[in-house]
Amino acid sequence: MINLVHTLETCWYLSSPWGKEILPLEVCLLERVYLSTIKSFGYCCGVEWSDQGWSYKIACDNNNITVLGREIIGTGELLALTFEKPVFRLGETVEFRFHGDGLELRIVQGIQLICDSWFYCIEWMSPRISDKGDEVFTSRDSIARVTDYDLERVRV
Repeated sequence: MINLVHTLETCWYLSSPWGKEILPLEVCLLERVYLSTIKSFGYCCGVEWSDQGWSYKIACDNNNITVLGREIIGTGELLALTFEKPVFRLGETVEFRFHGDGLELRIVQGIQLICDSWFYCIEWMSPRISDKGDEVFTSRDSIARVTDYDLERVRV
């Protein structure tokens, strides 16, 4: 007998953002960008998938601002790295090491630089299904930011 919940969760965690095509990034991590909404420059210090597409974290004037791609213009200039590059890539399948009975395989849905360390966004819990089974409910709380210590590369 097939465990349908296990199969559904496996498909959910390993599918592209959830029935949608993954769009290409507007700018690279650590690229200098112009924020058209506030007419200022900053650096892309993170990117994460959202319901509206890619959401960018921009370091600007000692603040991190979250914007959508249409609000930024890339300059092509990259910040010189004084720390290591990210270990994992966006969209990469990884094993999530945690204590529990859940599935381990996940997709990296975001990367963010916080205090000179890279954090990776993954879903740590599956969506809820309505009692009638006709709706799927997800929550932004289902996304965890974890370090590369919490993840392991999947061997193909």
